[in-house]
Amino acid sequence: MPRPFRFGVSLIEPAPAREWRAKCHRAEELGYDVILVPDHLGMPAPFPALVAAAGATERPRLGTFVLNAGFWNPALLAREVATTDALTDGRLELGLGTGYVQAEHDAAGLPFGSARERVDHLRHTVEELERLLDTRVPLMLGGNGERMLGLAAEHADIVAFTGASLVPGSTEGKLVPMADGDFAARLARYEELAAGREKPAELNLLVQMVVVTDDRAAAVTPLVERVPDTTVEQALELPILLVGTLEQITTQVLARRERYGFTYLTVLEPYMEAFAPVVAELGGR
Repeated sequence: MPRPFRFGVSLIEPAPAREWRAKCHRAEELGYDVILVPDHLGMPAPFPALVAAAGATERPRLGTFVLNAGFWNPALLAREVATTDALTDGRLELGLGTGYVQAEHDAAGLPFGSARERVDHLRHTVEELERLLDTRVPLMLGGNGERMLGLAAEHADIVAFTGASLVPGSTEGKLVPMADGDFAARLARYEELAAGREKPAELNLLVQMVVVTDDRAAAVTPLVERVPDTTVEQALELPILLVGTLEQITTQVLARRERYGFTYLTVLEPYMEAFAPVVAELGGR
């Protein structure tokens, strides 16, 4: 039997205390299982935002999605994790990644380094957290590269896939969707690397767009115009897009689990309301 579905929402817009509590409460009311906060400059600071979310909710888990390891010293991060887990009554799930936006490192006065150096730092961070934390929180690791997939196969409870790749040379973190075949190949490679695990990891997919519509082609046309050599038909097959009637989107979510094994889907804040009927239909199934 497949794992039951879990659904998360990534809250990306800063807000005053009352508004922040209200949208966290709304996420719980809509049935979301996890409230998530990213780690980008200009967006909410993850740990205080999650503590505030805990005060506004009772049921959802609370996660970082995902921390940029390059922003963090492992010992100081361990303190943040331990305190946040305590203040959220053990609801914290820790998501970590290498970071991919060089401009943010430049703005913060922090070295960006090579891809190898960033993965090395992430591995060091994971190993230090395992050593320093008295209580282990569920660990999510996200990335597409070979070494990242290997690290996730070795350490992660949850493995996150974005279904997108960095535009070569972009310092602003510009991403383009991965073709369906390339995406499937990354999943297959992860499965190879994780074949010896005693307990399979939960697989997470970040959904980039949710559009409830009777005209699927019209909904993806703006995306097609921005991505070279992509047809409407190819765009509609992208795993990171959920487009169609609610019935069609529900079918697409079930298909993501059947084909790829994704049982934990995350949507971005702008799509929280649109996706809610699917959460109500499939949550826990």
